[in-house]
Amino acid sequence: MMKSYLKISLFTALMLMLSSCNPDTDLIEFIEMRYNLTKVAPLTAQLELRTSRQVAVEVRVVGKRGAESDIIFDFPSLSNDFSIPVLGLYPGASNTIEVTLREAGGAELEKRIFEIVTRARSENLPEITIDQAPLPGSKPGFNLVNYFGHSTGRTFIPQTTFMFDQFGDIRWYLDYLPDPVFRGLFYDNGLSRLVNGNLLMGDRTSSSIYEINMQGVAMNTWILTGYDFHHQVIEKPNFNLLLTASSDFIPTVEDYILEISSKTGNPVRDWNLNESLDSLRRVWDTDLADTDIDWFHANGLAFNEEDNTIIVSGRTQGTVKLNKSNELVWILAPHKGWETNGRGEDLNQYLLQPLDANGNPILDQAVLEGDANHPDFEWAWYQHSPVIMPNGNLMLFDNGDNRNYTQPGTYSRAVEYKIDEENMTIQQVWTYGKERGQGCYSRIVSAVAYHPEENTVLFTPGAIVNNGESYGKVIELDYATKQVLFEATITPPVAPFNITFHNVKRMSLYP
Repeated sequence: MMKSYLKISLFTALMLMLSSCNPDTDLIEFIEMRYNLTKVAPLTAQLELRTSRQVAVEVRVVGKRGAESDIIFDFPSLSNDFSIPVLGLYPGASNTIEVTLREAGGAELEKRIFEIVTRARSENLPEITIDQAPLPGSKPGFNLVNYFGHSTGRTFIPQTTFMFDQFGDIRWYLDYLPDPVFRGLFYDNGLSRLVNGNLLMGDRTSSSIYEINMQGVAMNTWILTGYDFHHQVIEKPNFNLLLTASSDFIPTVEDYILEISSKTGNPVRDWNLNESLDSLRRVWDTDLADTDIDWFHANGLAFNEEDNTIIVSGRTQGTVKLNKSNELVWILAPHKGWETNGRGEDLNQYLLQPLDANGNPILDQAVLEGDANHPDFEWAWYQHSPVIMPNGNLMLFDNGDNRNYTQPGTYSRAVEYKIDEENMTIQQVWTYGKERGQGCYSRIVSAVAYHPEENTVLFTPGAIVNNGESYGKVIELDYATKQVLFEATITPPVAPFNITFHNVKRMSLYP
């Protein structure tokens, strides 16, 4: 394997030298293309360019499936000194990269062509099958997969993230196995994109939060003190970081929410769910954790900028809304078993009253307590991924594990609820997934996302086991019609704990 890698490296270096030795102009003073500069992003390169006068630069990675698979990025700001990441190479292939220099008006001044031979893709990456090619209306971009699978032959593989295009080709991934810092990476819910274009992730192993660039380099690190990271970290509009945590000073776990300053890393506030909820409530069985210790299992967060509140998903309790003082606004969960919280408050006053499709209260006690479903309404079970919609509604990934207190589950859903906080009511207004049955049932992990510009929903069950096969699904739907606009199946070599991925996000490759 080492000999093969050296041959590729030497060939690549030779091709780069040949492609950059073009003396027919004095515009370019220096140009160099360096492959996999950071050693952890095998489908990237770095362009270093210096010119005698200011120019704009366009970089094109030529796709192997026609113009639609090209990756083009413009750097329109005029300069004469560039250091540009090149993203979107194919693994195990000879890649053509066109670098075009333009003057202020857009006229082409010069073009250079580079050939880069990349190393074979990691054996840990999955097979991707496109079940439905993108239809008109699908959100453009790449699918960022926060991946958990790996291959056989090693006792531990750090979690990784990859991006694939509409054709199912992997065009970017991180391989942290050789990295001394991240080789033990366990990021739970994975990476998300910051406003500045970099990526944000937390690591359980080091209990730290990291900002990394697209070449896998840590740009900022926040080390937690007195708390342990798990599951999710998100960026607030004020750039502070909101995350799910465990406190080092109590015996229970995964029942704190923490806000830290992105400037200093110091805690700004915390939410101790033992105070606002009832840590002794036990109505849902699970074989996934010791509920005497992991009684809530916070697995998802959303921040509501309108009223400065947070929404927290807890696998075995439900979904709750809290203000900045850790006071409950509402509880979205079956009505069974709620008593008093850590402050002695009656929690029944925070339970939401379900409505039918006509807006009438559902009074059937079996539905209220979760023992039965109503034709117009179902509670969410072992849910993940709270999403605040532009209209103020709440969307969840309803995993369906232990639905109606019955094992095993048979379907998962994306579900949207309209919540009236003044009247403390909840109405189910949109759902998808029940009709897909076992083929999209994921008892753990998974996510949902809403894209307002295209009015589409991304439904991503990540731990499906069906007919003895483990896989994950990426399904994009037209919100109005529920037509499938895009669908892919991701099948790993090995799915640890039956998990293929934690979630999938649709985004551009370049920030």
